[in-house]
Amino acid sequence: MIHETLVTTHNEDGIAHIAPMGIHTDGDEFIILPFRPSATLDNLLESHVAVINYCDDVRVFAGCLTGRRDWPLREAEKISTPVLACALAHTEVELLRIEDNPVRPKLFCSAVHSANHAPFKGFNRAQYAVLEAAILVSRLGMLSPEKIASELAYLRIGFDKTAGAREREAWDWLMTAIDDHNRTKS
Repeated sequence: MIHETLVTTHNEDGIAHIAPMGIHTDGDEFIILPFRPSATLDNLLESHVAVINYCDDVRVFAGCLTGRRDWPLREAEKISTPVLACALAHTEVELLRIEDNPVRPKLFCSAVHSANHAPFKGFNRAQYAVLEAAILVSRLGMLSPEKIASELAYLRIGFDKTAGAREREAWDWLMTAIDDHNRTKS
């Protein structure tokens, strides 16, 4: 199973990094698969710890992909990597082993602490659309403009019906990123 999360890590200077990432779960293991190059990969290999944050504020996902990474953090319970302040729940993990790969290594982790902070009330269609659009933005260099346009047209249907202010703000950031990317490719 893959969960869309926000992973926090930190470097040797204690500077936090936030990255949206689909985390694979297999039994009690969490598998983090960052593409190279990646601050998440570098930080996890350096510190051997990370926090998997479960969040329903889709602005954080969109923001991290569009240069808005300054989200409030707080201390974790058991490890030195911070937790997103807006996380509904989080799991603090430590690195167990690595399956190296030149493109996307697999980092196998285990939980050292988990906590719930607020109830998850579910995603509406606009939140889902923003998450899917964020994934498209993360793959702008891998997908054709036609594929992206087609996916966005479908996502826009549900988005337009259910979006609130947070979702509209996140969507606008992502659409600007796509427009900027398309302009530089022309």
